[in-house]
Amino acid sequence: MHGYEQRTTNYNLRKQPIQPRLSTICDLIMQNEPNFRKSQMNVYKVLTRDYEKRTLGGMGKNKANSNPIKANLNPISDYPCVFELAVYNLVLQVGIVMHSIPKGRNFKWRVYEMADAPRANAVVAQSGGPTAVINASLVGVIEEASKHPEIQNLYGSLHAVVGMANDQFIDLKKVSADTLELVAASPCSALGSSRDKPDEAYCSRILEVFKKRNIRYFFYIGGNDSANTAHILNMMADDIDFDIRAFHIPKTVDNDLLVTDHCPGFGTAAKFEALALMGDDLDNRTLPGVKIDVIMGRHAGFMTAATALGKQRDDDGPHLVYVPERVVSMDKFLGDVDGVLKKLGRCVITASEGICDSDGVTWAKKLAQEAETDAHGNIQLSGSGALADFLSGQVKSKLGAKRVRADTFGYLQRCFAGLQSEVDVREARWCGRHAVKYAMEEDNGSVAIKRLGNGADYKVELFRTELQNVAEKTKSMPDEFINAEGNGVTDAFIEYAMPLTGGLPKTEFLGNYPKV
Repeated sequence: MHGYEQRTTNYNLRKQPIQPRLSTICDLIMQNEPNFRKSQMNVYKVLTRDYEKRTLGGMGKNKANSNPIKANLNPISDYPCVFELAVYNLVLQVGIVMHSIPKGRNFKWRVYEMADAPRANAVVAQSGGPTAVINASLVGVIEEASKHPEIQNLYGSLHAVVGMANDQFIDLKKVSADTLELVAASPCSALGSSRDKPDEAYCSRILEVFKKRNIRYFFYIGGNDSANTAHILNMMADDIDFDIRAFHIPKTVDNDLLVTDHCPGFGTAAKFEALALMGDDLDNRTLPGVKIDVIMGRHAGFMTAATALGKQRDDDGPHLVYVPERVVSMDKFLGDVDGVLKKLGRCVITASEGICDSDGVTWAKKLAQEAETDAHGNIQLSGSGALADFLSGQVKSKLGAKRVRADTFGYLQRCFAGLQSEVDVREARWCGRHAVKYAMEEDNGSVAIKRLGNGADYKVELFRTELQNVAEKTKSMPDEFINAEGNGVTDAFIEYAMPLTGGLPKTEFLGNYPKV
């Protein structure tokens, strides 16, 4: 809402009384909807606020709440009963923004303090599962931070929140430009990562370290859980009147963050999937049979869908693609495989680790006797091989297929050295730079990507969205990306994902040529 936010938290925060120093207020303009440009307002921090009685984690978790093609800009229409009335050209260092409910309802006043970007130190960290381009975002932060005298020192936190809580940092301004280029081209997290989910006591320790080192800028590269951590730290800092500027930089191979069109990391992962299946399909042509590949993707099928991007001939595999957004019974699965075998004499299948039976329970969960979970409650699905072995066993026993092979791709697909999409690595670095730029003007936020064209006309622009719009929630593949049978992808998905790979090579097979 034009740089202002309705803040919610799962901590018991009390309202802070305030006695604003108001002298002269020029031209209080009252109207039914805002028309002030963000640059005219320079509004910084809510000092008094109303807290909604709900937790951060209770809103839309794991639901598809936005279309990945069309960025959710959170327009004013999302708040039909609340309109902003603003004061233009405010004096001194106090601004007032009045939220009103039209047609005779009571006005609700809010007081904002204007502040310039502080001269202080900054910290950047990388969280969650690594990607092939997460380091490009890190380098983008380092490059841009060096341009702003407001950021005096830039610390890299070792292993994310673990390093912040334990005061374990390195000085990133001392890293040479040549080294930074090598870092940007390297997969995985150069600073190390963590899947710790900080509670209130954990966050308090982090804020004590921030105060000790005068850290007022926080850049966190990660997924939806990382956005939530940034949001909680920002709220807790507000509560103790310690102003920090917390910014989330998107990262995930799953491509499941809300608001942004796509996530840095997905483009390279999609390229890996496409290239792997191009080779796997040629292998299957050489020695025909059934090949099953299990791909990452707990709730969203973008990575599994990307295995279809390299198809060039009508009979290219994967012939069947199964994503978590569509349930598949064993009868349905075996019927699909049998149909392809009768038609082509071979079948290449890709299935997400999160595919569900007709009752909505994942096949992997049914198979796991002791499902491993992380601190965020996520079930360990990748790498066990159980789902691939189960599916191949079903094909052998029920269909009588003689040559059946199965692979679980596991962690190799997210961090493969020497393989970066040029588009992906460029956008990842760009997101890091823009996070720093936004921190010079805003209190907090998440960097998001808006698509402006497709195909040869592909281009994007970046924008800032509120942390709470990204925190904890995820999105799924939209219906238009999945075929009617629920076992493949549509041309709409190919158009969406292909530009993110930066291009794929061509292959040839002579076995289809006329026999003499």
